[in-house]
Amino acid sequence: MVHKIALVGIGKIAIDQHIPAITNNPNLELSATVSRNASVDGVDSYATLDEMLEARPDIKVVSLAIPPQPRFDYAVKALKAGRHLMLEKPPGQSLAECYALEKLAIEKNVTLFATWHSRYAVSIPATKEWLSSRTIKRFQITWKEDVRRWHPGQEWVWSPGGLGVFDPGINALSIMTEILPFAVHLNAATLEFPSNRDTPIAAKLSFTNADRANVEAVFDWRQEGPQTWDIDVETDQGDLKISSGGAKMSIDGNVRIDGSDHEYANLYTQMDGLLQAHKSDFDLSPMIHVCDAFALGKRTTVAPFHF
Repeated sequence: MVHKIALVGIGKIAIDQHIPAITNNPNLELSATVSRNASVDGVDSYATLDEMLEARPDIKVVSLAIPPQPRFDYAVKALKAGRHLMLEKPPGQSLAECYALEKLAIEKNVTLFATWHSRYAVSIPATKEWLSSRTIKRFQITWKEDVRRWHPGQEWVWSPGGLGVFDPGINALSIMTEILPFAVHLNAATLEFPSNRDTPIAAKLSFTNADRANVEAVFDWRQEGPQTWDIDVETDQGDLKISSGGAKMSIDGNVRIDGSDHEYANLYTQMDGLLQAHKSDFDLSPMIHVCDAFALGKRTTVAPFHF
């Protein structure tokens, strides 16, 4: 069965990732787009979600690739119309929004998928398996990138609900919560806010756990030149390193996996599987850590940021 999908939001992430992932999946069909400013050649285009929902009852799946601030209202409309729903990360501005969507999806008996694309990087399954039989001593996340490169001129990331540096940082947290063989929770954080912005440009996090492992994360949006998306893990049976956001994995300095980026293709394959099984996947653990960071974090003011 081929599932018809409406993609809402035709921005950079949709063009770079969502559209190729959908069009290259034989079980999916990009049947409509919703955007006031952009369209896709050969695909029906609508200015509003309301127009699409009314005009295309045959489209049963909606994928939201819009910023988190307006996402809740769009998601509610799609769910109330009985459509299956796929949410770009993070699934909402707040946990309360997310729990409300989960409740509505259950009531409407539709599939709800909170996507964490970094969990679908090529090295993640093997990393999770390797760590499952070892004692972790130290787990260090270093996620540093250039906001000007990845969010050029996008003011929404600096507005309340935009998460700031946690927009990429939550990707690292989604990997952490997938591969760690034990639970952790945040116990300390420092957040650096530019004097002219409402969301942080950098953060340091420290987690506690019953296994007494040292688990920490550093996020920074000011890195120029080569970008850093690394996780270093020291265990009782060797050291593991994930780099390039999970595309590469090394053990004791020896490369074991060095693959290409198929994260979004894997996301849509997962969505197809959920639809066939009539199940949902709505894990909120990465979001919980981010919300805890805003609640517990010590805030410092740093130099203003300008694009």
